[in-house]
Amino acid sequence: MDITLKGKRALVCGASQGMGLAIAQQLAIQGADVVVMARNEASLQQAVNSLTNNGEQQHGMLVADFSQVDQVKSAIEGFVATNTVHILINNTGGPAPGLATNALPQDFQAAFNQHLICNQVLAQAVIPGMQQAEFGRILNVISTSVKQPLPNLGVSNTIRGAVASWAKTLANELGQYNITVNNVLPGATETGRLSAIFENKARKTGLSVEEVIAQEKSIIPMKRFGSPQEFANVVGFLASPAAAYVNGINVPVDGGRTACL
Repeated sequence: MDITLKGKRALVCGASQGMGLAIAQQLAIQGADVVVMARNEASLQQAVNSLTNNGEQQHGMLVADFSQVDQVKSAIEGFVATNTVHILINNTGGPAPGLATNALPQDFQAAFNQHLICNQVLAQAVIPGMQQAEFGRILNVISTSVKQPLPNLGVSNTIRGAVASWAKTLANELGQYNITVNNVLPGATETGRLSAIFENKARKTGLSVEEVIAQEKSIIPMKRFGSPQEFANVVGFLASPAAAYVNGINVPVDGGRTACL
């Protein structure tokens, strides 16, 4: 099975920590030249320093705040002017938890810009290079909520669903160019965001964080949370030549928690 990415360049968004960093590290292990993108330059430099390098790989970084669409657009357009991106990993921090009925219109608008609009800006910039190379992978890190909306994540559920539909549309349009578009759906994964969600739930329910964690583990068939590396392994496969005929799908990586097929 061919999972090597030698000679391919990957752009990994939100790669300064958590799942994004794990993905960047995994793609580097597979031989890709990896460019990490986020808003914190110091954290990005640490991420670049952590990437495997066989002596031939050329890693780098792009600094942009995903709450500022113009920053993202300027950064990516400047980069693709002289570089081809073969693999795009769309990944950025999720909206704050809360009920949809309590969300303000601007909460939805900000999340829409940060996720779907930034994804569109990035995709439009890299697709021409992918077409010329006759190889492309666009992978969107979203959420199992696209299959089954999650409680107290009203804005996130809404926007993630929009991104999933956008991705399926792109998959239909781009498959003819050997460009695949897939969504990878993390379940409960040991990241800072998961901890924040549990702390928020504990405050609202009066339970301790430990009790909240125990409840959450009890509804996962594997009775544990996933690691960022386990998630990155799936992304690494989908980004590789081995997954050339996998297109337009949603892949949950959640230990079996999602109840629907």
